[in-house]
Amino acid sequence: MTDIDDLLGSGSSGGDDAGNFAIGDAPVEIKVVIGTAMLRVRDLLKLGRGAVVELDRHLKDPTDVYVEGVLVARGEVVIVDDKIGVTLTDFIKSSREWKR
Repeated sequence: MTDIDDLLGSGSSGGDDAGNFAIGDAPVEIKVVIGTAMLRVRDLLKLGRGAVVELDRHLKDPTDVYVEGVLVARGEVVIVDDKIGVTLTDFIKSSREWKR
């Protein structure tokens, strides 16, 4: 039987298992969408340095956080030092069933 520490990668196997990794070591793609815009290709090609593209959301609207293409949370954009981040404010209850 495998315990949760082994699944999350906090246990040590003592061997070199190249190609085997714990769930905690699996990379996932995270996307944060602050807004979207639709442009025609000809309009996109006309954009130059300093151009502003209007998005479909307002400054105070929440961002959408996707993990592997699935909407999992909403949040607010924050700036810390010189980096942009997201504070998660709401987690989305999904109707998608996860297999065990």
